Parts: sequence; structure tokens; C-alpha cells
Amino acid sequence: MADHHRARIEFDPRFTVAEVPARLFGSFVEHLGRCVYTGIYEPDHPSANADGLREDVLELIRELGPTMIRYPGGNFVSGYRWEDGVGPKEDRPRRLDLAWGVTETNQFGLGEFMKFCRTVGVEPNMAVNLGTRGLQEALDLFEYANHPSGTYWSDLRRSHGDEEPYGIKLWCLGNEMDGPWQIGQRTATEYGRIADQTARALRMIDGSGDLDLVACGSSSRGMPFFGAWENEVLTHTYESVDYISAHAYYQPQDGDLASFMASAQDMELFIDGVIATADAVGAKLKSDKKINISFDEWNVWYMHAPSGERDEPWPVAPRQLEDVYSAMDAVVFGSLLITLLRRCDRVTAACLAQLVNVIAPIMTEPGGPAWRQTTFFPFAEASKYGRGTVLNVNADSPVFETKKFGEVPALHSVAVANEDGSVTVFAVNRDLETPMTLEIDASSIQAGDVTVSTLTGERDAKNTLDDQDRVAPAANGDVTVKDGTITIELPAMSWNTIRIA
Repeated sequence: MADHHRARIEFDPRFTVAEVPARLFGSFVEHLGRCVYTGIYEPDHPSANADGLREDVLELIRELGPTMIRYPGGNFVSGYRWEDGVGPKEDRPRRLDLAWGVTETNQFGLGEFMKFCRTVGVEPNMAVNLGTRGLQEALDLFEYANHPSGTYWSDLRRSHGDEEPYGIKLWCLGNEMDGPWQIGQRTATEYGRIADQTARALRMIDGSGDLDLVACGSSSRGMPFFGAWENEVLTHTYESVDYISAHAYYQPQDGDLASFMASAQDMELFIDGVIATADAVGAKLKSDKKINISFDEWNVWYMHAPSGERDEPWPVAPRQLEDVYSAMDAVVFGSLLITLLRRCDRVTAACLAQLVNVIAPIMTEPGGPAWRQTTFFPFAEASKYGRGTVLNVNADSPVFETKKFGEVPALHSVAVANEDGSVTVFAVNRDLETPMTLEIDASSIQAGDVTVSTLTGERDAKNTLDDQDRVAPAANGDVTVKDGTITIELPAMSWNTIRIA
């Protein structure tokens, strides 16, 4: 292996991919583990506001910068009765949640979620239950949430203290309905028909013309009917929905860390496959409409790790899926973000799953502190500096060998032209061992000051309750600018945010 890599990129602001959609920086709150209870909602916490929301968590969420939150699931939604979570809290029933084997208290529901969204300034993205329920329940929920007044459900909302409609514009028609783990799993034909019926009926109530609806795609690229599922579902729903969903989680397999570092290769192939299938259906139907992708679940997730504490059957908000992320995980995570930005012409919505405690960038302790995981930093930097227009980037990169994907470029990068005239380059050195000298040809712009933030460190370094700041980005001073060329030293296994004024 070479002891040093050299890579080069060039771009020109005249040649662009697409404007970055705000919804690309979404996240996800599911009634799972401690995401809601002792995560964002803990009325007895010292920092809790009048709505029971933890102010220390809200502050971190604002710093993280999500623009949209998907709710309430996830697998949870396929058994959820939304009516349980509205009205006086003392009247709300406790229910068994079959998806995660716990008891749901319903002390946090739709009204509380909307207060949360307003407090942190994000767009709500609501999912409807097409597992154990169906068309009528979806219509009832939509009427409660979005109809102004004068009907049973809208007046019920008003009686619960929300006189103005919520105005939710983005709706998911179920969740992972192809999965055998899903309550109410359906065939592609069954799901395609109910999704189309629901979509058309919701538009009848809405009347605004700016409703955006998401049909369920395959739960992963590895599902046995991937592609065939999208083809059948979209054959039924093509003219009634706006998005097809994609979900992907990544972890090392059999100790193959090189392939793990190249996980974004799989995400790229996933996106390519969904786009090709969607466009083929459009061609078959002779439609000039384009279906976009809502990548509304993505993350690093150690699925084979112990899921958490369970001292008794059907506990309330136990510790589940509380992955503690390493520096290596953060770099892979950043590479996935780069893929979403690179493909934002068709991936126009996305949700990091999830927001707090459950495979999340933010962790909390009940009654105690909240802190940033390693994955917090790439998302926060991308959300802050990745606004504007994605540029076409030509890259010349050395490669490294992986078992799963063959030879893979060591450099993974994207450039975004920001509204203030600056350009931000996000760059990952995916090689675990070899540092890289990156040259950026900035001759197409009048480059001013260049600042670089780099996240790297020991492969397994983590931020924990006892060591909350072990991993964080640091200023990278190994930068020179000469004759329109910017030269930067990127450590092995590193996420880098390069700001060109």
C-alpha cells in the first residue's frame, strides 16, 4: 500500500447538479426505546420546559440543524392508533407496541409532536398506519391535523387546544410494508392499491395542490423483491404520489472494515436502481412526471449488537438500539451524507434515523446530561454549510481494494456553491491507513480565505457519558493556496469540511 495518496478535484460554478432541497437534512423520531421518553420528552427533567421538552436536547437539535422530522415511525406506526395520543393525558390509554415489544403510554402524541416541531423550527413529516389500519383512519387523522374547523375531527383538535390546523404537507403512506417483520405486511399489489386509494382520498380533503406523498419502497436493497416491488407499487401509484422511499443501514460485516468504509457505494447503487425502475414505470405509463426518492431512513446501525435492557416483559421506554458511535462510524456516516448531496437532483428528501438515543447523533441520560455522538458533527456541518447548489465535480483519486465493491476511490467528495458566493467542499478520505494530499483546482472562482475542519482520530474512539468530547472536528492548518490551487492534507479515515470564501 502507498504511504501517501494524492488526489485532485475541479469544479466550475457554471456546471451544476441541482439546488440542495431543504428536506435533505431531515431526521426521524419514532416511539422506540428512549427516543421520545427521556429523549426529547422528559417533564421531570431539570431543563424541561412547560411542554415537557428537554431544553438541553432542544439546544443540541438546533445545533444539529435538521429541517424536517418524520413521525411516529417506523415499524411503530404499523400498529399505532393515533387517537390514543390526543386529548387529556389522563384519559390516554396504555397500549402494547408489538413492533418493539414494549408498552406505549401515549403521553406524547400528535399535539406534543407539533409543539416540538414548532419549538425547534422544523417541518413535520407524518406517517399513517397502513398495517393494522387503512384508508378511513388515514382520512380521520388528516382531517384532525389539517382541516380548519366545522367537522368532527377538526373541531376535536380545536377542543384539544390547537385552533389552527397543523398544515402538514409531507405524508408517508405506511412504512416498510414489504418487510415480514412489519405488522400487516402486504404484497406489492396489495400495498400499491391501498397506497393509491389513500393518496387520492387525502388529495380530495386537502385541496391545496401542494401535498407531497411518499409510497413505501423496498426496506433495503438486499430485499429479495427489490426492484420488482418498486415496479409494482409505482404501477399503481405513479400519478398519485410524489416520492418512493428508500431505507439503508450500514455496519461492518465479518470484520471487513474496508468495505464498511465504502458503504456509500451501496447507497449509490440503491439510488441508481430506484431511479431506473421509477423512470421505467413512467415510460411504460407514458407519463412526463418524475418520481423522486425520499431516503427517509439511513444511518450506521449495528443491528447485531444487543438491543438493550429489558428487565420485565412489555417495559416502558427501555434502552433499545443505543449504538455508541466511533470516529470510524462518523467518517462512514459523512460519506453517506456526501452521496445524498451528490444525488440531490432525485433524492429530494431524506431522514437520518433517528434523532435522540436510538441509533442517534444525540444521547441523553434520564435526569442527567445530553451530549453529541461522533456522527453529530458531519450532519451539523453539512446542514449548516451544504445549502445552495451542488456542483459537478471532476475527481482524480487513487483507489483502495474492498471485498464487496472491488476497487473504490479513496476520495469521496462533493462541492456546494453557497448563496453568499463561497463554495464548501465536503471530502472523506475513506482509506483507513493512508493519508491523502488533496489538490482543489479553484481557478473557476476567485478563492479567498480557506478554512478546513477535520474529524478523525483513533478508529474506535467514542463520545460517552464519561468522556463526552473525546471526538470532535478540529481546525486543519495543513492548507496552502497558490495560483488558484488549494492543497490540503487529509488524514487517513477523515471527514473534512473545506470552506472556500
